[in-house]
Amino acid sequence: MSAPRMMTALTFLSLSAACLASQWPQFRGEGGLGIADTSAPPTHFGPQTGVRWKVSLPSGNSSPCIWGDKIFLTTYDKTKLETVCLRRSDGVVLWRASAPCEQFEITHRLGNPASPTPATDGNLVFVYFGSYGVIAYDFEGVEKWRLPLNAPVVEFGTSASPVLFSGRLFLVCDQDEGSFLLAVDARSGRTLWRKERTEFRRSFATPFLWKHQGGEELVVPGSIWLKSYSPETGDELWTYTGTSRVACSSPVAGDGLLFSASWNVGGDADSRVTMEPFGDFVRGLGKQEDVLLQKEDIPKGPLLDRFTQMDLNKDGRVTRVEWEAMRSMFARAGNALLGIRPGGRDDVTASHLAWKNTRSLPYVASPLFYKGRLFTIKNGGLASSYKAATGEVLFQDHRLEAPGDYYASPVAGGGRIYLVSQGGVMTVLAAEDTPKVLARVEFGEPVMATPAIIDDTLYVRTESALYALREAVETR
Repeated sequence: MSAPRMMTALTFLSLSAACLASQWPQFRGEGGLGIADTSAPPTHFGPQTGVRWKVSLPSGNSSPCIWGDKIFLTTYDKTKLETVCLRRSDGVVLWRASAPCEQFEITHRLGNPASPTPATDGNLVFVYFGSYGVIAYDFEGVEKWRLPLNAPVVEFGTSASPVLFSGRLFLVCDQDEGSFLLAVDARSGRTLWRKERTEFRRSFATPFLWKHQGGEELVVPGSIWLKSYSPETGDELWTYTGTSRVACSSPVAGDGLLFSASWNVGGDADSRVTMEPFGDFVRGLGKQEDVLLQKEDIPKGPLLDRFTQMDLNKDGRVTRVEWEAMRSMFARAGNALLGIRPGGRDDVTASHLAWKNTRSLPYVASPLFYKGRLFTIKNGGLASSYKAATGEVLFQDHRLEAPGDYYASPVAGGGRIYLVSQGGVMTVLAAEDTPKVLARVEFGEPVMATPAIIDDTLYVRTESALYALREAVETR
């Protein structure tokens, strides 16, 4: 090959490699794994140091979705919901597009109507708002299709993000009534299949596309059950029984296993919430058994705190059926970190469980598989690590000196793990068998969104801004 042709070929390969490295296409990046293919992410940085650029943005809990030189986010400013596209090289806003919402969904006090993270296939970007539905835009901000959906029947709002695979966009809409799983054609928005999940209640976890030697499965966390579906047909493949009442954490995979964490109030053996049968409870109140319970009928405690969860249709009253449904959920709920083997069908609760841990469980933050280890972060700033293949504890409940709740999920790259609290304190941890803190950074405002990593840059969304952060350069 001549020298000019050789240079052309090398340039093409270099550009192709750069393009592949410049992707963080959905929640937790490529494959939903939370891992960046980079050797040089920053360790020392902060809101005033190592800042490549910073852009003020309206509120939103969605994470950066990145392809090439474009970053996609969603925002909410109390008057409109928007999709925003920024140029990755300098943070300049390239375009904004408003969703056609007439009314905004109700959310938790820590939630936001712009919580689901966009997804992209490099041609279109897909956004989901519980207040409206799904919208697809091209990279210039031109709307290509829309799919209106009813707002979820849950007072905490929407959180699960859309997931792409093989030309299909998957969306789980678990709620207190009418839960379903949806697959649509990514190019046209046409519904390919829809599976009703009538036994499921509210859930906030993003599905995970599990790829292994036996094929691909769409794994969907939910209340009490973890289920796997065929991405092509939506047929149910297997079920694991005994997860928490509410799913907030997304699964991940590695070393041939699937890992799922779930925790919620009332699911631990030493603090299980129990409920009397409906008849016994209302007789104790001196009421007839056909009564419709209202808030004032419930004594203070965990049941009153979850009255709106029992009230499935949100009419302000709890029926016998609704009461017994909640009683059954409390009885069957289980909190655990699980390792599950592939190849299962039907009920895999006993047959395909590789290992299980019931201590130091994360609430919202998803587990991270990285370099043969599984890392978790529990509220309070308690980090744990396990040998992924066996579940053997490497360290557990290590205090990061960064207390508070953790809603953002861990991400990793270059041998570093990034953990950020709701209070805005980010800890950089070495991916080793023993806990080693490399840096601690205070952003000075809340962080709910999971960070993204591309090449040597860390992208962090705080309550009011998006940062592009590189390694801080010392000045002498």
